[in-house]
Amino acid sequence: MTAQQWTLALVVASFALYIGIAIRSRASTTKEFYVAGTGVSPLANGMATAADWMSAASFLGMAGLISFMGYDGSVYLMGWTGGYVLLALLLAPYLRKFGAFTVPDFVGDRYYSQTARIVAVVCAIFISFTYVAGQMRGVGIVFGRFLEVDIDVGVYIGMAVVFFYAVLGGMKGITYTQVAQYCVLIFAYLVPAIFLSIMVTGNPIPQLGLGGVDLASGTPLLERLNGLNTELGFTEYTSGTKSMLDVFFITTALMVGTAGLPHVIIRFYTVPRVRDARVSVGWALVFIALLYTTAPAIAVFARTNLINSISETPYSEVPEWFTTWEDTGLLRFEDLNGDGRIQFVGPNSPMENELTVDNDIIVLANPEIAELPNWVIGLVAAGGLAAALSTAAGLLLVVSSAVSHDLLKRSLMPEISERGELLAARLAAAAAVLFAGYLGTHPPGYVAQVVAFAFGLAASSFFPIIILGIFSKRTTREGAILGMISGIALTGAYIVWFTLMHPELSNTDNWWFGISPQGIGTVGMLLNFAVTMTVSRFTPEPPEHVQRMVDSIRVPRSVA
Repeated sequence: MTAQQWTLALVVASFALYIGIAIRSRASTTKEFYVAGTGVSPLANGMATAADWMSAASFLGMAGLISFMGYDGSVYLMGWTGGYVLLALLLAPYLRKFGAFTVPDFVGDRYYSQTARIVAVVCAIFISFTYVAGQMRGVGIVFGRFLEVDIDVGVYIGMAVVFFYAVLGGMKGITYTQVAQYCVLIFAYLVPAIFLSIMVTGNPIPQLGLGGVDLASGTPLLERLNGLNTELGFTEYTSGTKSMLDVFFITTALMVGTAGLPHVIIRFYTVPRVRDARVSVGWALVFIALLYTTAPAIAVFARTNLINSISETPYSEVPEWFTTWEDTGLLRFEDLNGDGRIQFVGPNSPMENELTVDNDIIVLANPEIAELPNWVIGLVAAGGLAAALSTAAGLLLVVSSAVSHDLLKRSLMPEISERGELLAARLAAAAAVLFAGYLGTHPPGYVAQVVAFAFGLAASSFFPIIILGIFSKRTTREGAILGMISGIALTGAYIVWFTLMHPELSNTDNWWFGISPQGIGTVGMLLNFAVTMTVSRFTPEPPEHVQRMVDSIRVPRSVA
């Protein structure tokens, strides 16, 4: 079977599995739609959380960024993994103990204000749509390459699948679908990594292969890659070019943004008890670590194989995978010097670079570059789709619940029936799918880059409000409202200015203090904290019942 046939077979089989699970797990009540009836086991929730967490940014984008950025790409590893630990240990148990279904629900009750709830709803929708744009782009890339359809058509196919199980099953359907998706994506990620590790270093464990010896040259792998990069005019792979200030701000934005992401937080409401939430956190960390510790190895293997495969190769002799990816527009060669050879060089080379490689194709193209079996190529494609769709479904549910539960039920239409609320939730999910599809066809950047923007928005809006809502009785509704607005406004304006309005200006010379759009969320967070705490000091204290509620959240109880 060809790679395309294997891809089609595995994708169809996985999609049939997801839809079958959705049909069996369809929601009949709002509680099942929002939080899966709070009946999910810690193990299943841990696996579903990992699938929700490891989006197209983790599966497709992260290794690509590390492959091209080298040491600078470590900010994504540090930020995302550290952020999950922060969320799991610091926030999740308290939020689960509070018992609200959604972040806007927590904000509205803690800050005793419908206005605060509505502001939180707007922030949640803004964050989720920014995040989902990256996921739908990932779906389009996979379909565009392996099924040889237009990338936009690939996005539409992904929309149809997500629409089916997200709208029908809600959180109940999504949770058990994500368990299956995690199994698919982690298998698809580890199998080629093991193959490549054996081929390049002779070690079957990718994490150990990263520090091993390159069989072709007999030198340590990283030393070999440093030499290749230097020869071609790139910075040494293990050396960074970013300023430490920007590294710090990006890492912080990703960490605290993680802790404020509404689609991850809601996961901890699907288990029966607070104790189960803590156990599911532990399982999720194990499942996440399998991919995140493998990503640097895949990045190094991919970088080495790419250079060895195409550098100085005559264009007339390029392998089939090269021309196939060219057809997608994600790989471009321009023979600037007319010698018919591919010059893949860096800014320090006297020659001009003639090859443009989209960061998002590295993981998908890696098995083809290494000439792995066709079934492995198809498996990676199915894994990429599983990663993108699992997170997209979780994000769309956030949008759906924000509209139906937080906006309608808790604010505008408190008398709405359960049946009416469930219908509103499904209609909101359907509308969200359509808008997500549009964003997927008009993404503002690379998958991982777009996702980083979403984390910055979450950091600047939700993180300070959640932290202060749990650990400060003095924080008031006025402070929370103005803090959220100021934080997300600054962050959103900075990102829009440098990525959508004036991308040509997006460089260290024009950034504030050298802080990139991926790191501006930290500045927005600091502004949010400052505004919230300052305004809270000059406004009346929260009501007594709210202060008692804050105390009850923090104080341990014997029954959990």
